[in-house]
Amino acid sequence: MTDQPAQADASRRKLLLLGGLGLLGLGLPAPALAAITAATLERQGNGARLVLEASTGTRWRLSTTSHPARLLLTLPGSVWRGPARLPAAGPVRAARWDAAARQLVLDLAGPVTLRRAGEVEGRLVLELLPGPAGAFARLAAEGRFGGRATARGTSTARSLPLVVLDPGHGGKDPGTIGVSGTYEKRITLAAALELKKQLEAGGRCRVALTRARDVFIPLDGRVEFARRREAALFISLHADSAPGARGASVYTLGDRATDTLSARLAQSQNRADAAGGLRMPDVSPEVERILFSLVRQETRTGSARMARFVVDSLGRSVNLLPNTHRQASFAVLKAPDVPSVLVEMGFLSDRQDEAALNRAAHRTVIARSLTQAVHGWLAQHHAAVSGDVG
Repeated sequence: MTDQPAQADASRRKLLLLGGLGLLGLGLPAPALAAITAATLERQGNGARLVLEASTGTRWRLSTTSHPARLLLTLPGSVWRGPARLPAAGPVRAARWDAAARQLVLDLAGPVTLRRAGEVEGRLVLELLPGPAGAFARLAAEGRFGGRATARGTSTARSLPLVVLDPGHGGKDPGTIGVSGTYEKRITLAAALELKKQLEAGGRCRVALTRARDVFIPLDGRVEFARRREAALFISLHADSAPGARGASVYTLGDRATDTLSARLAQSQNRADAAGGLRMPDVSPEVERILFSLVRQETRTGSARMARFVVDSLGRSVNLLPNTHRQASFAVLKAPDVPSVLVEMGFLSDRQDEAALNRAAHRTVIARSLTQAVHGWLAQHHAAVSGDVG
């Protein structure tokens, strides 16, 4: 039977729920973490063979770079118990574990071809030979593939964390109309499409948009879109109106707004409320309330962590609103089980912000900053999930 791909956050939530049930004395064991228990790299003729001893459920992804020539074996969510470095072998000059990126980096003497890349009896096996530069360059530009190690060594489709991007407004809801007539719904969609392109180019996550064209989607529909897909992260993009305000900012869910501006923005955005409805095991109402609280707290912790990455990344490239990380009761952030942030890219009520947001080059800078934030969040989040701190 073929395993179904699972998102890192879905695994984390399952771990949290089952672990919580165990703590409550219900006797359900928490699932074991995926792990790489050993690694060897050996010369094989004029090539090399890498073998990783992998536990069932270990996810992996292989990608390449041309300058310098490298193979990158990414193992999201796995504990690395192999050696920090492996000796040179054939076309591999060196191999080392990069804990921050959760990658085994293979530095190459030159271009290679892949003779084998897959699972064999529960082990990840990579065999490579010296190859033509042109084919390797194409692989570096296009080739990313991976799967999940299973007890029988079969492979499933690659499973990467899903990031859901939510371009604010759309269709009959134009959002803010700027001082020069710019529609917020057009800015948010253009920025989301650019961010999607950059995230997908990074190869560290999958990306889905709540809307990819000019259509209206209720706020609860946007939240459920992410929850149905077990998204790892939800990012809502906006460019609102606030007389006198200028600069980018990020919001996370709060029971009380941190200031009057945050409260006013949340009130203007909330046309509908999220549906809640977290799926729980068949337990008593008292236990369900405890589990809901555990999951919601974990989600808010992940949201706050993402907000810090956003502030740090945006602060290096664009103007920021003072007290950049704020909280308010935005309906679109109310998924109890998906870390969520709302990014105000600027204010269309400010002529300078409006002019900047109308420029594709400025939206590219914002997207680049948000991509860096997502990559940082994913690396730290997966380390926290697996319990491996490098």
